[in-house]
Amino acid sequence: MIADARKDGEKLGLTEDELAFYDALSKPQAVRDFYENDQLVALTRELTDALRRNRKIDWQTRESARAEMRVMVKKLLNKYGYPPKETAGAVETVIEQCELWADQADMANDATV
Repeated sequence: MIADARKDGEKLGLTEDELAFYDALSKPQAVRDFYENDQLVALTRELTDALRRNRKIDWQTRESARAEMRVMVKKLLNKYGYPPKETAGAVETVIEQCELWADQADMANDATV
């Protein structure tokens, strides 16, 4: 299953981080029907880059930092015309994915210390 996901990511030209967000954004079938794959890939890349640039050390624990992340994600989804009915779910899924992403980065940092 992981190998299949990696192959899918390679076909789309996405990194592992980007693929995780691509999967989060394209989870609802309505979204897959709404976008062409290249649009979802562009949205995913911009989202991942924005999250990487704006990732705060304490965003997981501070509600104000989480609120900033939610606003940033919503603006980006609106920019790409993400279906309004799916936006709330996508924002929550992206935030959950960010938490996993941050946890993995923290574990990697702890391992190198």
